[in-house]
Amino acid sequence: MMKKIAFYLLLLISCTAFSQAKVTTYTYAIKGKDTLKMDVYTPKNYKKTDSLPVMLWMHGGGFVGGDRTYPSEVKLAQLSAENGYLGVFISYRLTRKGQVTGFGCDCPKSEKLLTFKNAAIDFLDAAKFIHQNRVMLGADTTRIIAGGSSAGAEGMLNAVYMREYFVDDLKPYQNIKFAGVFSLAGAMVNADYITMTNALPSAFFHGTEDNLVPFGSAPHHLCAPSRVGYLMLDGSATIVERLKKLEKPFYFYKVLGGKHELSSIPFDHLDDVFTFFNQTVFNREVIQTTKIVTKI
Repeated sequence: MMKKIAFYLLLLISCTAFSQAKVTTYTYAIKGKDTLKMDVYTPKNYKKTDSLPVMLWMHGGGFVGGDRTYPSEVKLAQLSAENGYLGVFISYRLTRKGQVTGFGCDCPKSEKLLTFKNAAIDFLDAAKFIHQNRVMLGADTTRIIAGGSSAGAEGMLNAVYMREYFVDDLKPYQNIKFAGVFSLAGAMVNADYITMTNALPSAFFHGTEDNLVPFGSAPHHLCAPSRVGYLMLDGSATIVERLKKLEKPFYFYKVLGGKHELSSIPFDHLDDVFTFFNQTVFNREVIQTTKIVTKI
């Protein structure tokens, strides 16, 4: 417990070391009892005539917890602003909160798919808000990087690549486009939905022994086929193979023996991530990079 407290204190101290971005909170959707908000971090030297790329981020937490205001999220938001982005960090419906079955092998497949659907729609609604208010926000909606960690990465990936599968009415989102993907220990329902026309420059971090979100193609939470929660997902390795075949850009940081700790924001490697997006999203270079490290 003391180590965890010390870690968060260190993150809070490091956040204050940055040139502070301006933070504005907006409500982007109201769904039943859920009022969904986003924090927009605007670079300190922003001019009203600027149109900035966007880092749209969905936090992790197994659809039961997590928060856009956690110190690690705030630090990433500030770093995004320092790198010339609007950092847009959202809350979304935590539909497994308070559920007896949680989100593991006792949670029926149909409920898992509904959870992914709700998260994907929330992510798309946040992107729609940015698009509708792009002038007020100073957002370049042709350069939105879709990002997320763990559950947030699952919601984000399904929103980016599988909206046709999850969304009944696509008309409200017809103008929503993404320019890149930043996924930490994420997976999607079916990587076959990634095609030559929708594949995006993507950065992935994942551990090969992740026991919650599959590294390749495997059951969610490694559930046995006999369990009600058995649901096959395609993780980072499968998505990267798809991008490789399509000759699309990717940055893949995989840790041999790593588990779900790769869902943590990789602050030591963010320079590489921002450089990758500068090269591939902004300069249209095709770069395929895989970095393999061994868990210590």
